[in-house]
Order: sequence, then C-alpha cells, then structure tokens
Amino acid sequence: MQDADVHSLRTVADYQFGAGAGAALFPPEERFEVQRSTTGRPQQVARDDGARLVSVGMDGRFTLGAAGGRRLVDDLAHPAARVVVGDDSEPFVREGKNVFAKFVQTVDPDVRAGDEVAVVHERGALLAVGRAELDAGSMLDFDTGMAVMVRDSVEK
Repeated sequence: MQDADVHSLRTVADYQFGAGAGAALFPPEERFEVQRSTTGRPQQVARDDGARLVSVGMDGRFTLGAAGGRRLVDDLAHPAARVVVGDDSEPFVREGKNVFAKFVQTVDPDVRAGDEVAVVHERGALLAVGRAELDAGSMLDFDTGMAVMVRDSVEK
C-alpha cells in the first residue's frame, strides 16, 4: 500500500474514532492488505494474516472488524469508542446477539446513533463490534431498546 493511502486511512480513523485511532488501527511499522474496488477505492483493510481491521463504506467511513475493534480498545483511553456491559449480557454478546440499553453500564459520551463501537466487558475484554443504534445518553437512560447492533463477536 502506498504511503498516501495509509495517511488517508489514518486521517479517517482519527476523525471517526478520535485522535490516535489512525495509529492504533494502522501502525506505521505494519503492512496491510487492501482489497480495492474496480475503481481503485479501498473496500477492506486487513492485517497480513488476513484478519479484517475495517471495511470502507461508500461514504468513506469505516465499519470495524473484530481485529480493528481490539486495536481501538487496546490503544485508546477508556471509554473512547466503546460501550461497556456486565456479566449479565457477556455470554449473549459473545454469541453475536445485540446489546440492549438496559445492560449498558458505561459508554463513550461522544457516541451517536450510527457510530461504530467496540462492545467490551466491564473488566475490559473485547466482546464484539457493531453499530450504535442509540446515542450515549439514550443508552444510559433507556430501560428498553437495542443499543448496539452487533456485527462481529469475539469468542473467549
């Protein structure tokens, strides 16, 4: 991948997930596999071992893969880009089930509906990645409703 491409990917990651996300997802010392459309637009970015970090939507925003979610959780300060759940919902989220608002313990206050988030256990383990269906305040206020639509879960 060309340096200009990596720089663009890092810029989008920093915009979408916050400062430092670009370096977390795409470290300078690592090589990446980029799958492109017929027009040359990046569609998928994976590690050398094939684990998907992100998909690139038509709008230019990223959709997280489990490997990308893990990197964000490991490198960004808590609670950036994450939704935290407890023991009650951990086994369900690991199975790929959605996160409901009544089980959300804490959430990044900057999360808006439609944002990509990592779902983590209260002890810090990544459980899944997905799309926020509610904003941060609503996730904490509501007792019903889906908070995160899980796309990719992580087994123990």
